[in-house]
Order: sequence, then structure tokens, then C-alpha cells
Amino acid sequence: MSLTLEITDSIQQVDANDWNALVSNMPLLSHAFLSALEDSRSVGKGTGWQPYPMLVHEAGKLIGAMPLYVKSHSYGEYVFDWAWAEAYERNGLNYYPKLLSAIPFAPITSQRLLSNNLEIKTLMIEALTETMHKHQLSSVHVLFPDEESAAALRQAGWLQRNGVQFRWQNENFRDFDHFLSALNHDKRKKIQQERKKVAASGVVCKRIKGADITREQWDFFYQCYENTYLEHRSTPYLTPAFFQQIGQSMPQNILLILAYVDDIPVAGALNIYHQTTLYGRYWGALQYVPNLHFELCYYQAQEFCIAENIQYFEGGAQGEHKLARGFKPRPTCSFHKIAHPDFAHAIQDFVTKESQGIAAYINELEERAPFKAQQV
Repeated sequence: MSLTLEITDSIQQVDANDWNALVSNMPLLSHAFLSALEDSRSVGKGTGWQPYPMLVHEAGKLIGAMPLYVKSHSYGEYVFDWAWAEAYERNGLNYYPKLLSAIPFAPITSQRLLSNNLEIKTLMIEALTETMHKHQLSSVHVLFPDEESAAALRQAGWLQRNGVQFRWQNENFRDFDHFLSALNHDKRKKIQQERKKVAASGVVCKRIKGADITREQWDFFYQCYENTYLEHRSTPYLTPAFFQQIGQSMPQNILLILAYVDDIPVAGALNIYHQTTLYGRYWGALQYVPNLHFELCYYQAQEFCIAENIQYFEGGAQGEHKLARGFKPRPTCSFHKIAHPDFAHAIQDFVTKESQGIAAYINELEERAPFKAQQV
């Protein structure tokens, strides 16, 4: 097999059809999504996310790839290594820049080594280490890989760090009431009461697929998205142009849920989806309505999954409150290669102890599952 491997500085250097042929219909890894991040300057110069995609060709054909970024900070990653960076700084060493394989601003488990061939995966893993040493980077990080990518990284001896997220599964529910019937009495009653209170507040929710979203609705949603960050005294990662672009380039994968009071929009939640999975991504409100977050971000999305026969709803990072809404804990992982030998040993010790705590935490969460002993 005669292979060539290169690292470029933009997804725009890659043919969209060639890239998409490798990503298994995953919308958040699609050429359209990654291009929108670059075109809108949500990533790139001045953002701390410098695109650096890895490409493997055979006789001019793209047969392997990795989404890669050179990072000058750790924002927008959802696998927290701030303590590692601080330890480097205390010892007079530079933690940044580092090399990262991830979907920017999205804690989504999916392919990272874009190939079905183990030899090509191994080649790309070796190239990551070589790139780290060549450019004197502190480390390489692969966040939220699927099991096939994880297996290759594990076999290569990379340091594994474990985590947990929450996912809802559509058990062939006929409707939302059928889903509620699978929950124990207390959890079912709580959700019913929350939804009644939202309806009593005069809220009307509308689910709008990408092709039907108007410019005004996109503008309103961005106000909501921006306000979420402002409330936390932070700055939005994504620009208005990003949302406008994905609305045009991948409308078949977008669901916008808006809440109205007296025909005036007050809140919004944006989801990305495909045939099997819906990914809850961004939310915001310009008016406080009790329980509206649960209605817009969970119950409306669950109803959509049931109506569209979508099997999984990925709720994103953090949030034990998801457990009471029918989500189940599931393990996630990331993989790390640390250039400095002493720090590599220290971080290995840290993640080993952390993993024990994560395992115990998942067991605790499973014991608090909201479902009946015998599901419908």
C-alpha cells in the first residue's frame, strides 16, 4: 500500500465529497459543519482553534483523515485539563500549544480516526506523536472517540481518561405518554406537572426543521444563544454567520425549537440530528419561564425523536437533572499523549484514580434510574 500523509491548515483544502465519504453520515463531522466553523471565523486565526486536519491519500484518493486543531487554550473542549496546564506553568513549562482531535465546542462521541483500515489508523496515530515531537508541542488529545477509534488508541498505548454523559433512548415509544409510562410514578408525575406549568404560563412551542427556519428566527435564536453566555459573564464561541451558514448548507440536519408567549418568541433550543441520533446543542432564553428549559431542551426533543423514529438523543455534557427526565448514564473517554515523561507518569496516576471515581459515580447514577423495574 503506497500511502502519503499530510497535514493542511483548512478543511477547505479537502474535497467535500471525499471528506464526507469517510464520516459515516455524522453531521457534526461533515464538511459543511466544519467549513461553517472556519468560514464564520468561529475557529481559525485569533480564536485559539487553528485547523490542522490530517489527510491520508492512496494514489490521490483520500482514504483516511482526522479532524485536528492546534490549541492555545483549553476552552470549548468539555474534557478539562486546566489543572495539567497549571502544573506545567508552575514548573516553568509551556502547556500550550497542544494538538487536539475533537469537534469544536461539541462533547459528541463519534469517529476521530476516519478510516475503516487498522493500518491507516495506526499510521495516523503514529503521525500524531511525530507531529507533537517535531513541533515541540506539550501533548496530543483525542476527545470523545467512538469505540473503534478508542480501540486503536488503546492498542497504541495512549493514556485513557474516562468520563460520563447522559443519553435518552427511544424504546419504540408510540408517543410521549407511552414514554412516561416507562418511568416510576414520582418521576412521571414530576414531568407531567412541569409541562402543565409551562402550558399554564401561555407558552406555545414550535418545532421548525432547518429548511423552514427564517432569517428572523435565526437572528432571534442567536440572541438567545448569546444571552446564555452573557448570563455566565462569558463570550459566545460561535458567530451569527455560523448559524446562518449551517442553516443553508445542512438544513436537513437541523431542528430549531422556539417558545412563544402571546406570539412573541422568548426562548430557543437548537439541535443537530440524522436518521438515528439527535444531538442537543445550544439553548437560550430572553424571558424566564419556570421549567421552560426542561420543556424546550428535553421534552420537545424527545417528542420529536418519537415522531421521527430517532433512536437516541444525546443530551451533552454534565447535568444529573437529565437522569430524572429519562436519560441514562453512559461512559465516555478521551486519549492523551504527553511529551514530558515525568508529567506523563503523573497524569497517568491522576486519571487512574479519577477513573475509579467515575466508575463509582456511574454505578450510583444507575441505582437512581427513573424507570420502573419492568419497562413497558
